[in-house]
Amino acid sequence: MLPQDEFEEIINDDSKRIESDIVWDEDEDHSPAVEFRAEIVSEAGYPLFIKGSYNPLTEKLTYALIHRGVGRVYALDLGQDHRNPDGKLVGEKHKHRWDENVRDKDAYVPEDITAPATEPVNVWQQFCAEARITHNGEMKSPPPTQLDLFF
Repeated sequence: MLPQDEFEEIINDDSKRIESDIVWDEDEDHSPAVEFRAEIVSEAGYPLFIKGSYNPLTEKLTYALIHRGVGRVYALDLGQDHRNPDGKLVGEKHKHRWDENVRDKDAYVPEDITAPATEPVNVWQQFCAEARITHNGEMKSPPPTQLDLFF
């Protein structure tokens, strides 16, 4: 279990960074989605990585901060509704933030994400700024889907 104060230290740590370019790869399940995984380094040495997934056909985009000890601790989802444990429906744009009582199950609507799911690079920049992650590299645009080639 990740204590709340430790999560707050992690999310507020300005030394979190990615030291490589991010390139989208085909989904291992051969769906239209593309994905990436990047290691996060920090002065404290938190056991973190980030996963991204983008499906251009359904316009779903997710960036998830993963703690190797407990799983997802912070995430942004675009293009898919979420229902909180209390039954409240959260919109298609929502963030999950670790809470030691409900883990990552509770979500809220973020005001800081203004780019649409169809602009994953712009959303990435906004996500990194809010999550205090410095990306010392470039995020490549997702490759066109096979269906895009016919338009």
